[in-house]
Amino acid sequence: MREVTSAGSHPGELELVAALRRRDESAFLALVRRFHSSMVRVARVFVNSDAVADEVVQEAWLAVLEGIGAFEGRASLRSWMFSIVANRARSRALREARSEPFSSFEDPEGEPTVDPARFNPPDHPRWPGHWCSPPERWADEQLLLKETVELTKRAIDTLPSAQRQVIVLRDVEGCSSEEVCEALGVSGGNQRVLLHRARAKVRAMLEPHLRRNA
Repeated sequence: MREVTSAGSHPGELELVAALRRRDESAFLALVRRFHSSMVRVARVFVNSDAVADEVVQEAWLAVLEGIGAFEGRASLRSWMFSIVANRARSRALREARSEPFSSFEDPEGEPTVDPARFNPPDHPRWPGHWCSPPERWADEQLLLKETVELTKRAIDTLPSAQRQVIVLRDVEGCSSEEVCEALGVSGGNQRVLLHRARAKVRAMLEPHLRRNA
């Protein structure tokens, strides 16, 4: 998969990119502080250990330094870096025989999901794809509980690889749908299907816990 440079660069990145091209050490260290943890989480959805994810990200940082001169600014810097991480993590997973075929990104027919009527439509002005009819007494404060956070992480870990990759980028890292499509090399339609199924499964796994604590 290519390392994308085509979307819309965020305002304010030009100075940072220029500093990186000058090999400004302080700019690079600031970038590492800002994105290293996120890049490790992205790598981790492809590979089978934290140690391997760390190795992948170290390789990715070298690739960022080597490739910054070719960065065209048509993509956000974050999505460009995430695509580098995804490429290297996927290659590492292939070597370790953990990757899934590209067909795994297709919509699995007949896969059970939550009633679509319980979610807001994709064009909802504030919460597209989120609950419009949440589980009984799903209080916002419960989502902040450590136990719920841990259960959410475990639920995400059980997802098929393609769904896990999409939900981590969208809901954990806060990437836009365009950034996810570019980083993972999937179409907008597949991204939406994968995200919907991932969210539905995670919510279904969390509902019993949230009802017990309501």
